[in-house]
Amino acid sequence: MQSLANLITVFEHEKLIFNPKDEKEKQLHDALEIYHGNQTPFFKLIRNGVQFNEHVGIIQIGKTTIEVLPKADKSGEDKWRKLLIGMIKTVWGFDVKSTGSSTLKLKSNSILELYFELFLSEVEYLLHRGLIKRYRKTEGNQNSLKGALQFSKHISQNLVHKERFYVKYTQYSNEHAIHEILFKTIKLLAQLNTNPVLKGRIGALSLNFPEMKDIKVTESTFDKIAFDRKNQHYQAALAIAKLLLLNYHPDISKGRNDVLALMFDMNSLWEQFILVTLKRKLKSHHVSSQVTKNFWKPNSGYSSKMRPDIILKCNDTEENFVLDTKWKNLNGYNPSPEDLRQMYVYHRFYQAKKVALIYPSDKHSIQKGNYYNSFNQGEMSEKECSIMQIATNYDIKIWQDNIALQIKEFLV
Repeated sequence: MQSLANLITVFEHEKLIFNPKDEKEKQLHDALEIYHGNQTPFFKLIRNGVQFNEHVGIIQIGKTTIEVLPKADKSGEDKWRKLLIGMIKTVWGFDVKSTGSSTLKLKSNSILELYFELFLSEVEYLLHRGLIKRYRKTEGNQNSLKGALQFSKHISQNLVHKERFYVKYTQYSNEHAIHEILFKTIKLLAQLNTNPVLKGRIGALSLNFPEMKDIKVTESTFDKIAFDRKNQHYQAALAIAKLLLLNYHPDISKGRNDVLALMFDMNSLWEQFILVTLKRKLKSHHVSSQVTKNFWKPNSGYSSKMRPDIILKCNDTEENFVLDTKWKNLNGYNPSPEDLRQMYVYHRFYQAKKVALIYPSDKHSIQKGNYYNSFNQGEMSEKECSIMQIATNYDIKIWQDNIALQIKEFLV
């Protein structure tokens, strides 16, 4: 564990112990205990501390950031920080816009800064392009009669104000839900940011973005937004806004230990990273994910299903290849019998030519193996399962090229 000022860095599955006699550390521990009470899946409570699991990312408490990094070999934290940021950017497909004056080059040193900077660049792009307007229904008192007079409310509110009219009318303006969400996110960034480099950009956005009313944001707020040709360029900014706003938990009792958690299941991130890489790099095969098939059905009730991570179908021969990703280091051992049995079932149910388990490692290797013949234990069957270990590399482009080359070697 490394602690520098307001940054605490740990790796997945590590323990973080706090000194109960230190007031600042005690406050952090108390805030994590309260946050854990909200059914968080990111860590478990232990004596005087917490133990993280397979989730990685950041948890910001007040002005203190706890950074949880992945780790599959003995490399240092700088490599794993760069690797994690590169994987997130790859999986979520962030295409940072240029405002036209200069090309933005992200140099974020943490996941939190990455998201802040991505959001800022997107909103700066939207302002440069021009904010869209929408028709919205407005109701209230006006000094002139426009729209439809709401007679009952007009009588009750304007009995002594003959110069006013209570009306309902349609207004064409930039005051609508999308901009209210973005404005709320800008205000949140101003509250949470501790990076002096980003402070000026957040301040400029606060001045240049039109003032909006404060709204309560929930999951349904985003569900109600319908994207069309006019507003589709808002999608990236709204995706980041959703992530930030819905994962922010204000400390109502004391107001000092607000919590923002941006955490990712490393198993899911590894699977998605391999999937996106193959879709970009492997043009000889159709790449699909999580194709579900029925496996078993009881006399009553729901069927049991199976769903491998990735299926590759050759464009020429239509042969199937099944891949399952596992984020763990084998450390020289064989895969678990459960994983090997699972791949055997995939082999049969998906009529696969080959199947493979994919692990991260500090070096490239492909170990081929065959299943025994179920009818004659003295013979090997033609069913082949490979164990593929892929060397991690913080240079994401090189890493993706190496993954594609190794998968092509497996497919031969």
